[in-house]
Amino acid sequence: MWSGSGMHCNMDAPGKKGSVGMFRTRLISGVILVMIALAVIIAGGPVLAVALLVISIIGMNELYRALKVEDQKISPLALVGYLGCAIYYLLVFLNLSAYTMTVTLTILICVMAVYVFTYPRYRTDQVTGAFFGFLYVAVMLSCIYELRNMEHGVWLVWLIFLASWGSDTCAYCVGMLIGKHKMTPKLSPKKSVEGAVGGVVGAALLGGIYARAIAGRLDADSTQLVLSFAAICVVGALISMVGDLAASAIKRNHDIKDYGKLIPGHGGILDRFDSVIFVAPVIYYLAQVFV
Repeated sequence: MWSGSGMHCNMDAPGKKGSVGMFRTRLISGVILVMIALAVIIAGGPVLAVALLVISIIGMNELYRALKVEDQKISPLALVGYLGCAIYYLLVFLNLSAYTMTVTLTILICVMAVYVFTYPRYRTDQVTGAFFGFLYVAVMLSCIYELRNMEHGVWLVWLIFLASWGSDTCAYCVGMLIGKHKMTPKLSPKKSVEGAVGGVVGAALLGGIYARAIAGRLDADSTQLVLSFAAICVVGALISMVGDLAASAIKRNHDIKDYGKLIPGHGGILDRFDSVIFVAPVIYYLAQVFV
């Protein structure tokens, strides 16, 4: 968590020399990333589906390399995950979501088949990692597309990014200004309790402001929509913390600093989308209940 507008920043203020340059790099690449996200999500349809598929494949590859599911060459285990991801997104795009559970179970069976027929090539943790990567990255990110395709989805989908990237920005600013009490010193020592609170409160405010701005387009009661969006963003911001810290825990367990180097100043896809991955399914289901 705690990265602003595409800027994956720590709670501490940037340094005076090298950190300033890094902050500038993060800012520039973050702005570009947000612009691309705007264009892709507004376009929706096949553009969004293909973009999410590519992001999912790259994210799965980063995770698979971290978990030693594959190295330089695509392993049979990883191949099952990638093919499963492609089939899953095809079903979602064709509005055949009723069959996605069948695909998910089939992927599990195929992963176990690779495990037994190539034994003892893989360890159990590699096998579970292959299936976990498919669920964690591909399935959860697909909820962005599902929400975008809902009625008024073109407006609702932005709640995902307000609750993740928006709360990150607020958390970073508050933590930088008044952060003193460490939240998880053993896992992420630069994150503070004050920053976490600032992120949640900031997400609620952003959700309320956004609701007020689009209430007319949704033909909804403004006050009710403000309360609904604020509540959704609060829950999303809390889940965003879990997503960010979970990604950090995986990196610490496997002694890596970043998942990749694709995005200058940020790292890999998982470094940038760690909170979005968790927030997307939560917002998708909350939007169906409250909006």
